Amino acid sequence: MNQQYFLTLAIFLLFSVGISAQSSKDIGFYPNPVNTGKIYITSKSTMEKEVTVFNVLGKQVLQQQVSKELSVSGLSPGVYMIRIKEGEIVVTRKLIVK
Repeated sequence: MNQQYFLTLAIFLLFSVGISAQSSKDIGFYPNPVNTGKIYITSKSTMEKEVTVFNVLGKQVLQQQVSKELSVSGLSPGVYMIRIKEGEIVVTRKLIVK
């Protein structure tokens, strides 16, 4: 009984991790580096996305709900971390503003 329980649990965890990893690849943005003041978020879904931008010290410098386009014209040139959350999927990437 215990072996079957652990085997089922292991299969469930592997399956769940595989889905999460694959789904996070479905969300992206361009251009990077950005010099136009706007980035465009790509996704297979039309859901609203919560986008948060952090500076290199980890301080939140921008947070906004968007569907496809985000203005970063208020950010100084530099390196940032961008977090895009769509439903249960969260993607964090490096963002370079020129």
